[in-house]
Order: sequence, then C-alpha cells, then structure tokens
Amino acid sequence: MTPDAPIEIVSYDPSWPARFDEERDALRDALAPWLAGPIEHIGSTAIPWLAAKPVIDIMAAVDTLESSKPAIEAAAALSYCYFPYKAHLEHWFCKPSPAFRTHHLHLVPAGSRQWSGPIAFRNYLRTHAAIASEYERLKRTLAETFRFDREAYTAAKAPFIEATTEQALADGYGVSS
Repeated sequence: MTPDAPIEIVSYDPSWPARFDEERDALRDALAPWLAGPIEHIGSTAIPWLAAKPVIDIMAAVDTLESSKPAIEAAAALSYCYFPYKAHLEHWFCKPSPAFRTHHLHLVPAGSRQWSGPIAFRNYLRTHAAIASEYERLKRTLAETFRFDREAYTAAKAPFIEATTEQALADGYGVSS
C-alpha cells in the first residue's frame, strides 16, 4: 500500500479557478445524465487568496444517490477513485489516487443540507476575510500536527466548519454562485 502524501497547506494559486473550470467541463459531459443542477467549486481552493491543500474540491448536484449510482462508473472513466465515505450523504471520489490527490468530487443530492452547507461555507468565507484568515491559521496548525493523518486533520477542522456553516446558512449564504 502506498503511503499517503503529507498534508501541505500552500499559498493561494491563481490557477485553481481555471483548473476547476477545466475539470467542470469534463465532468459536465461525463456526468450529464445524472446532473440535477450546477457543478460547484467548493473548499478552500474556491476562496481567493486563502491558503489551502492544493486539491480542487468539486461538488455536483444529482437527484438522488440511488439514481446516480451509474455516475460512479462514469467518473471512473475520468480517473476518479470512488470511496464509500459518507455514503448515506454523497458519492465521494478522489483523483488521481487515494495517496496523492489533485481533485475531490462530491456527488450530492440537490437541495440537501449536504449541498447547501459547503456552498454557504464557501460564500461566507469569500465575504468575511477575518473568518477566512482564522480558518487558514487553523488549517496550518492542524496540518503541522496531523501531517500524515488526513482523518484526524479533517476531524479537527470539523467544529470550525460546522459553526461557520451554521452561521452562514442562518445568514442566507447557501445559494450557488
């Protein structure tokens, strides 16, 4: 088994939006039969000037998880590796491999909390620089602490993300851009 690449937080890369656009176009074609809404750039790489892991997070709206199961094979044709992570909430993928990731893909039921939450979080951080800076400091600290433990890193960020998402949803930020 190949060891996971270490967690690294890097300075914002202005190429991230273009990398998302390119991948979105390929996904739009491959996943067209199952799409029920937009394909969104989410996560830290979607927030201008925020340092992040250099992994483009993508979320695509589907009607239901059951009806979109064939999309798993379609995503595999674009080198996405499927994992049953939170399988009751989404279809989750990484690319090009579990150990080294350049992209994450989330197929999520349109209109669900799993859909609106990441959009609200992204939109809130885009308009609240102080909160975005606080999140960046947290990520840098956690990346040092959990350099080779993605699960612990993700779990440690969760309280901040959940609290910020709840505030963002309450303030009406859960609308696609």
